[in-house]
Amino acid sequence: MASHSSSIAGGNIAGLADLTGMIVERFGGQVGQLRAGGNFILMLSVAQPGALPELSRFLFWEHGCLFGGVTAEEHSRYWQIHYTFLLPGSGWIDVELSTPLETKTLPSIVAQVHAADWHEREVEDLFGIHFENHPRLGDFILHDQTWREGIDPMRKNFSASHPQLERKVDLEWQPLLVVGDPGSFAMPVGPVYEGGIGESLHFLLETVGEDVIRAAPRLFYNYRAVEKIAEGRTIADALLLAERFAATSAFAHSFAFCLAAERIAAVDAPPRAVALRVLLAELERLRHHAGAIAAICESTALAVSAAQASIIEEHLLRASCAFADHRYLFGLNAPGGLNRDFTSEQCEILLLAVDQADKDLRVLEKRLRFSSSFLDRLEDVGVVSRENARDLNLVGPIGRASAQNCDLRKACPYSGYGRHGFDVPCETEGDGYARLRVLFAEAVQSTRLIHQAIDKLEEGPVRVACEVSRPGVALGWVEAPRGAALHWLRVDEKGIVERYRAITPSFTNWLGFHVAAEDFAFQDFPIILATFGLSATECDR
Repeated sequence: MASHSSSIAGGNIAGLADLTGMIVERFGGQVGQLRAGGNFILMLSVAQPGALPELSRFLFWEHGCLFGGVTAEEHSRYWQIHYTFLLPGSGWIDVELSTPLETKTLPSIVAQVHAADWHEREVEDLFGIHFENHPRLGDFILHDQTWREGIDPMRKNFSASHPQLERKVDLEWQPLLVVGDPGSFAMPVGPVYEGGIGESLHFLLETVGEDVIRAAPRLFYNYRAVEKIAEGRTIADALLLAERFAATSAFAHSFAFCLAAERIAAVDAPPRAVALRVLLAELERLRHHAGAIAAICESTALAVSAAQASIIEEHLLRASCAFADHRYLFGLNAPGGLNRDFTSEQCEILLLAVDQADKDLRVLEKRLRFSSSFLDRLEDVGVVSRENARDLNLVGPIGRASAQNCDLRKACPYSGYGRHGFDVPCETEGDGYARLRVLFAEAVQSTRLIHQAIDKLEEGPVRVACEVSRPGVALGWVEAPRGAALHWLRVDEKGIVERYRAITPSFTNWLGFHVAAEDFAFQDFPIILATFGLSATECDR
């Protein structure tokens, strides 16, 4: 882990003007012109690739920027690799590296920004670009047992319509093991589970006793190539893909996609749609958190509390269906606003269900707070320190339980969130109980925001024309239930998708899961997994 001390909650976060001046002073001719463009407060090109690692370290550690992710784009004669950073309170920064298509190797920034690890591995697997000095590449998204080397499915010359030749299973294949002490052994967990977990994910737990020394998650068993399928599609078709790759956060992802499309078209959703989007986003968050709380209770064998939380979740799902005609809020977002409006009576009925859920969650939290057997399984278990959370750029409730108090609704407001009053719950212990407390506290704030959104509803349309008929690129972002979700969208002059990229909070946070699981007993593993509440589906896009 990096041994830096800067953190979002108290690090040295320079203003944009100061930051721009410092970049020019320190990096000079190594970077191109600094400018604002699109929805980025700062765009800069890297003239010398060797400067990229130090520039990334400068932004992330010295100036408290958050790392958004890496987006690779293949153009007719050159690569564009975009490194996205967030300057909290100001906006997004795009660091662009352009290089000829013949380039096969780029400098890795992982030694400086550990959070970029999985992003570089993803680019290497899908585009074939090698990152020099990266500690481990290959066998990531494209599992070596099922994909041939050199396929690079995100390249323009790859045809998704032709089946790939089957690769023969290598009977001599062995997983990469790190622990080699006498008596050590590796315990595989998954990818198929008897019950509880409906997603495909695998863990290799290494130990020499009762405590887990190394925990290595392995995902992407159901890689669906959503980003590849989106290429050449219309905005409407791509929206269906964005909305459906992760059902439990469907509204958040479709929301971010639509915001990107609206920024390309230079269109703002009408005020009524802005307020209703906040309402629906918080309804999804409230329902998601109730489900996450139920999973934590179930992991500790607290059957009654798990049932109570599941009942709250089910009531919210039914309320969502009665309100929006879909339990998981499908089909509502559209570029330019929403596909449908809601009456005052519908909003009042929804409020009754939301207030009841809020009341029930408060009662449940009070009961759990005084359940010693329950707390014994969560307190000081699965600890992620403030330093590790910062190093790994953890987002959402997981990050906020370890003192990383960034929430995109506050740090970079969108869709009217800047006009609403709410708090961002934050804890410092970083253990399972801290993550549970954040979930309960955020549910309270979601109820508060739903009330405000309904109170601020204005008369008027819920959608305006939003024809994307010009080339452009934009970033859409939302604070999804699990954390920051970024959607990168580039279209051509006809509004056809050239590149779609979704960076999900689960993809961001899975990288840090091993920190919580290691140095704790085997019996703690399912509980730590439940307190993280991550999704494999959000990664299998």
